Amino acid sequence: MTAAGDKAGTIGVLVVDDDFMVARVHRAFVARVEPFRVVGVAHTGGQAIEAVDELRPDLILLDLYLPDLSGLDVIPRLRTAGHDCDVMVISAAAEADTVRGAVRRGVVDYLLKPFEFEDLRLRLERYAAQRGRLLTTVVRGQADVDRVLAGAFVPAPAHSLPKGMSVETAELVERALREADGTLSASECAAVTGLSRVSARRYLEYFHGTGSAEVSLRYGAAGRPERRYGWRA
Repeated sequence: MTAAGDKAGTIGVLVVDDDFMVARVHRAFVARVEPFRVVGVAHTGGQAIEAVDELRPDLILLDLYLPDLSGLDVIPRLRTAGHDCDVMVISAAAEADTVRGAVRRGVVDYLLKPFEFEDLRLRLERYAAQRGRLLTTVVRGQADVDRVLAGAFVPAPAHSLPKGMSVETAELVERALREADGTLSASECAAVTGLSRVSARRYLEYFHGTGSAEVSLRYGAAGRPERRYGWRA
């Protein structure tokens, strides 16, 4: 296996999931997003720690339900060993205590299973943008520090929208959210704006990720709950 830093400009990713098929899907998803590159796959906590020692990835996509130890226990062991790679949790664990525990351990994001490719793509692109700011920012004063720390929580400037997203479409979705009487689902937003449901959801998730929109869940009689989006006043 190739070390993460062998190819300049890429972000090396270690996929950690106990389910071989799920790990394969996650690996395929990551391979579709530039500049990310999967450098390895692990199926247990022990394998993950060994893989980080060997491969030195920049980012770990970490499941929490592992056969030998919890993913939450993997993170402090990595820090004790001196590894500073970032961790993005990908798990079915939706308990508030688990999410808080992950946040306290410094994860850069938390994505609930099951999810679609666009859900992961948005988070990877947001992570890449934030990582780029951290690597290139010159700190001259408090304003520079605040700008870096707030990067993941405030709307990014128009020129730094994730790849494949346009300012015009973002403004269209923003207007739909602002003018909505209550909240919108991705399908409703698509109908209002003329976009496809997938595109509408990608922009809605972008605004949610930047903190401009909030998400609520509407539960129906069966199936997955519907995600609804509202603009933050």
